[in-house]
Amino acid sequence: MTATTPNSPVQPLVPQERGSLRLADRVLAKIASQAAREALADAPGREYVPRGARPQASVSAVREQVYVRLSVELGYPVDIAGVCRSVRRHVASRVEESTGFTVLGVTVEVERLHSRASHVVEEARVR
Repeated sequence: MTATTPNSPVQPLVPQERGSLRLADRVLAKIASQAAREALADAPGREYVPRGARPQASVSAVREQVYVRLSVELGYPVDIAGVCRSVRRHVASRVEESTGFTVLGVTVEVERLHSRASHVVEEARVR
């Protein structure tokens, strides 16, 4: 290694000298789940979804390429396809910018729809 003076430019390392980054699937899943939560925070009908309902994520990663599978709950009525499209874009973007990995696909599975009527029934049970 050569010494550098404060005024000398820093030379970037070639990829082989930089090392590698390994992230456990559970770490990638946590990033994806948080990104989905961010995307759903302002979704229409969000007020009907119970507070404890959080997106669940599973990830399959091979050599910095990732497939994400999400399970979400949505308020209803809502443009389901539009909300899912928004979630897919946001999750892919956040995972890529957080990790540098390439997201090959994001599958969004709508696990449950919550309507105003179901929200009223849940409130009645609590009393």
